[in-house]
Amino acid sequence: AASSTAFLYHDYCVIGAGPSGLQVAYFLQQAGRDYIVFERSHAPGSFFALYPRHRKLISINKRYTGKSNSEFNLRHDWNSLLSHDRRLLFQHYSHDFFPDADAMVHYLEDFASLLKLQVQYNTAIIHVTLERDGQAWNGHYFLLTDQDRQNYKCSSLLVATGTWVPNVVNFPGSEYVEGYETVSINPEDFAGQTVLILGRGNSAFETAENILGVTNFIHMVSRSRVRLSWATHYVGDLRAINNGLLDTYQLKSLDGLLEGDLEDLAIIKDKKGKLHITLRFYLDNRNTSAGIDSITLPQDELDNFATRAPYDRVIRCLGWKFDFSIYNRSLRMMPGKGNKKKYPQIKPSYESRSTRGLFVLGTASHSVDFRKSAGGFIHGFRYTTRAVHRLLENRHHGVPWPSTVYPITQLTNSIIKRVNEASGLYQMFSVLADIILLRDLNGCGCNSTDPVGVLAELEMQTGRKAPNGLFVVIMEYGRNFSGADKDVFYYNRAVGEAQHAWQSNFLHPVIYYYKSLPTEREMRLRPPDWPLPRPDAIHHIVEDFLTDWTAPNAHILPLRRFLENCLSTDLRNFFAESCFLFAFTRQKLPPFCRQGYARMQGLVGSEGLRRHAVEAGLLEDYALVDFLGDRLPESREGSQDQLLRDHAIPVHPLQHLVNAKDE
Repeated sequence: AASSTAFLYHDYCVIGAGPSGLQVAYFLQQAGRDYIVFERSHAPGSFFALYPRHRKLISINKRYTGKSNSEFNLRHDWNSLLSHDRRLLFQHYSHDFFPDADAMVHYLEDFASLLKLQVQYNTAIIHVTLERDGQAWNGHYFLLTDQDRQNYKCSSLLVATGTWVPNVVNFPGSEYVEGYETVSINPEDFAGQTVLILGRGNSAFETAENILGVTNFIHMVSRSRVRLSWATHYVGDLRAINNGLLDTYQLKSLDGLLEGDLEDLAIIKDKKGKLHITLRFYLDNRNTSAGIDSITLPQDELDNFATRAPYDRVIRCLGWKFDFSIYNRSLRMMPGKGNKKKYPQIKPSYESRSTRGLFVLGTASHSVDFRKSAGGFIHGFRYTTRAVHRLLENRHHGVPWPSTVYPITQLTNSIIKRVNEASGLYQMFSVLADIILLRDLNGCGCNSTDPVGVLAELEMQTGRKAPNGLFVVIMEYGRNFSGADKDVFYYNRAVGEAQHAWQSNFLHPVIYYYKSLPTEREMRLRPPDWPLPRPDAIHHIVEDFLTDWTAPNAHILPLRRFLENCLSTDLRNFFAESCFLFAFTRQKLPPFCRQGYARMQGLVGSEGLRRHAVEAGLLEDYALVDFLGDRLPESREGSQDQLLRDHAIPVHPLQHLVNAKDE
């Protein structure tokens, strides 16, 4: 290896100035860290300069929600990155519900420039390797080389390159196939043609939608059946905005869908330039250029073979995969297994399984929640990127995970507030959670939007301890509600009664209670499709049509009773009168009385509040007794008015309402 003096050093190197690269750059800059972002293009977000080819994004831009709460509104803003600058909300860049990709390019350019992020453009990293060094925190440094042979050295490497290498299937005749990345987007170029599309994702249907009105017919073939996002609840599956071909297929307007393994196909080109589909085993070692007359076609044996009509064009729309080519074998960047092979293998903490200090961000990190949540998309990975930054802050700079500390009496209120507002919980359901660490029966602390996959390593990863147990607040869909073969519109699909909350289908809050942190073994052996191991207790807050979990009887009361059962304490709020009586009739005051009334804290009541409480049946209306036998002089009447009303109870500054009703 070259000497260290030949390398430009930074604590953090980020490869890629796409959305996730800029997002982590923002957090690093806010924390005052030494970092650099390398971008091969002349501007950020170069992927969006080309894709999607037909320029319409499928990420929603909901400008109006009826709420002014900025955190809540991010639940329905799928394009904005996280920042302190209100100018950098995507709603200021497009008014379209499904925006144009050019608006995203403009947005990312402004995000990088207005926040003065340290991005080095026109720098393509072509090789990454390790330099072993016992002085390094992880035993090595990362060495990067760009296209001009300039070398860089980093302590931590953050890979934010996305997945941009087209997926290609090789079969006899695949040289006749056009790629999504280069095919014409002018519909007139397809007028009167017959087209076969390989693939069944959004890029395939987007391409079909563009030419649907000018072609003779379109056939679409893929290994798996079509998966609709409204059935799977996975935003990467087919979205309604692109599914026009499903109409023309099911309503018998010539277009159609087929299932088959693409590697079994073969394409033969005839003298007129028409493309014929056959199966690989029919070729029998023959050359595809031997002439169509000498090759057996499926229709020669099965005269109603589905794809017997010749095609004018075949288009490949099979998505993208991660570029492993620039990483030296010393980094051991391995592809995942099965349907995750297009992503690198990483831990639930987004760190490489093989190399400490190498983190994968953004779309390329989607293996953690592939087909489960939104981690492959901006509205998901903006939160997972923030989580990675917080992990790095704790590991390298001793900054514990941000935590809000509050008295135990506010536990119910704090959970209700988070499940109704928090955008990270909502967007990254089943993956990110609020972890409430119990200190004692007087207080607790909440780590917001923590990756549930690192729960067993909570203390090491976040710097926070859970000596007295913990609650995990997470959002989930019903266990059996999502799937390509599910009917999500069936009658009685929604649950409305609190006692049936565990059967809720739509997205709803779930609270797990553990007396101690789950172990790594428990995390590894958790039930299939469970985000967490079996808890000591679990509570589902019943689904709500408005996603507004504030109903006193349906949502708040069952939650409070669940928390009370877990903690063996009373979390109700009490009037001062009740606290005073408890002081004489109980050995132990409820936490609300101990932390409020007994410390001379809370809200001082008034005659109006007292009268309202009496009318609501919350306080007894004691009959006035005139101790003096005669009416008090007018000068003394006002000062002793409260004593006369509540003669049986000594005067206290919190005589009336503390801050909530006695339930």
